[in-house]
Amino acid sequence: MARQKAISVKIPTQRVIDALQKSLDKLELDYTSQEANEARYQELRKAWEKKVQEFAIAHISKAENFRTNYRSWNNSLNIDFDLTVTEKEMPVEPEKDFDSLSVYNYREQKEEISNAIRILKMTDEEVVSTSTYQAVSRYL
Repeated sequence: MARQKAISVKIPTQRVIDALQKSLDKLELDYTSQEANEARYQELRKAWEKKVQEFAIAHISKAENFRTNYRSWNNSLNIDFDLTVTEKEMPVEPEKDFDSLSVYNYREQKEEISNAIRILKMTDEEVVSTSTYQAVSRYL
């Protein structure tokens, strides 16, 4: 296994502070907009489920392995069946294009980024050491 050599980089402190501030702004925007993003995703998901239902009903003649379950206590009938389809036939399932942050993760990341910004603003050094940069690089 090859040994990795240490990287020695001198990055201006102000550039790191600016990058951390942008990261903090993006974190706050992502957190405040995640409710709207989730609502939009759920709407897309419901529309996709409706398309899948329409597809299944249209192709029910190809269905195999029917299973039924009648519940007399609430007068409901559950019908389950299998359809063999190609990927091209199926409606495209929507994907989340955002990350969901829990309150705990949001607060922890916000506090760590804010602390790093405050500490870097107090320094008189014009460049950030590699070890300091490594400590904050996961937020950039």
